[in-house]
Amino acid sequence: MNRARLNGLVIILLGAALLTVATYFAEVPKNPPGFFVDESSIAYNAHLISKSDGDEHGQKWPLFFRAFGEYKSPTYIYLLAGLYSLTGPSIAVARALSATLGMAAALVLGLVGAFSTRTLRDGQEGSRTDLELTIGLVVVLTALVTPWLFEMSRLVFEVSLLPLALALFLLAVLRAHYKRNWEWSDSALVAITLGVITYTYSVGRLLAPLLAFGLLLFGGRGGVGRWFRATFRTWLVYGVFLIPLLIFSRTHAGALGSRFGHVSYITATSSWADIAHRFVLSYVGSFNPVFWLVSGDPEPRHHVQTMGSLLAASVVLAAIGLVTVLARSRLRRDPWWRFVLYGLVVAPIPSSLTIDHFHTLRLVALPIFLLLLMVPALAWLLEAKSRLGRAIFALLLVCILVQGAVFRWQFHRASPQRWHNFDTFYREVFQTAIRISNRPIYLIDNHGAPGYVHAYWYATLGGMETGQFIVLPKEQRPPPGALVISTEWPCSDCQMILERASFRAYVQK
Repeated sequence: MNRARLNGLVIILLGAALLTVATYFAEVPKNPPGFFVDESSIAYNAHLISKSDGDEHGQKWPLFFRAFGEYKSPTYIYLLAGLYSLTGPSIAVARALSATLGMAAALVLGLVGAFSTRTLRDGQEGSRTDLELTIGLVVVLTALVTPWLFEMSRLVFEVSLLPLALALFLLAVLRAHYKRNWEWSDSALVAITLGVITYTYSVGRLLAPLLAFGLLLFGGRGGVGRWFRATFRTWLVYGVFLIPLLIFSRTHAGALGSRFGHVSYITATSSWADIAHRFVLSYVGSFNPVFWLVSGDPEPRHHVQTMGSLLAASVVLAAIGLVTVLARSRLRRDPWWRFVLYGLVVAPIPSSLTIDHFHTLRLVALPIFLLLLMVPALAWLLEAKSRLGRAIFALLLVCILVQGAVFRWQFHRASPQRWHNFDTFYREVFQTAIRISNRPIYLIDNHGAPGYVHAYWYATLGGMETGQFIVLPKEQRPPPGALVISTEWPCSDCQMILERASFRAYVQK
């Protein structure tokens, strides 16, 4: 494609990108409706850290946050705490943070896509900033409208930070790759981003070491010396970041693996053959085109199940890019593209160790590498001398924008029906209960339904002291006349005040 056409295309893409960015925060924080219990836990602990340096259990500056029998990763919570120190606690700020992280991930991924274009030049000299900018903008646009990434940017979950952390890691690796020799600063930057991945979400504790191991692929150019500089020094710095995690694991035996024990099929009685069989089935299922293009994650909290989690045109481009990399010997030998392929291969491993099928939060790295594989296909189509190549590019781009817009519309339409996925009615029950003068307020929860943290969070938003609440075990009954907010079912010997879904407020008889 000649320069004039590229410049015109850049203007169109830039306009589309600006429009998409401008609408990216639409309906924040109202869609999704309500606030899920994990979101309340994260937001409440972030508020406590911003005010007192301690979590809900009084632990000062915790490395991991204890909640509901598991430990939440710290990076997102501390980031939100920093915001709350300036703004005070609110759902809007928390949801806006996740949306900002999603948008930033798309922008950084666009930079990675643009800079990756330089590896495709076949020895051509001179600047190709027009082509790089075009490809970068296409990657940005695609990332912004991809359902998988968009939906994660709507949730106040730790994983909302992981796409940005992974994109920054890839940018650091690519930046170092273009240097003849990695300096200590390059190794440190790559190691820091690996550390961020490790402490951002539970799957990062396995994904980051896998990515660190993959840095060996950059040892082919420059011999043993390059291998030492590019890999060993990075591992050394990354190892320093792992020391707090190792100390925590030693002093809190089994804490970080408690959640994995509940969601994994690996048990003390599992045979190696059974583990391998289930792993292969889950791993292969991560690449199931039905999940990618038709249904998506079966968990409605993670995905509006009106279409797949990926856009059809971006999958087509990624497939063309994969074939291009495998077919061209120069690209097969290029350490960067070998690393992208390696990332695509290892991305499903953490999720494949769990019982859930196509769990998009644990598979979060997969769409990142798929979007990067679009780059060789985009370059091939944009540089095609035939009208057919340019027509195919235009058609795929239109399909990305149209399907992305359709998904946004479906996401908007689905909001009222998602009340049961995000504990929408708890706030109404809570506000009804606190109008009654009985104090203290007793909180009783069913196993696996930790509604108490909702009470603490909504009390915080309303300026109430959380000391007015007493958390009771399910087996212990409150005294007669006590005001109770509960997720327990059924309610015996009580005068019901308000019941919505699984939440209820009553006075104990």
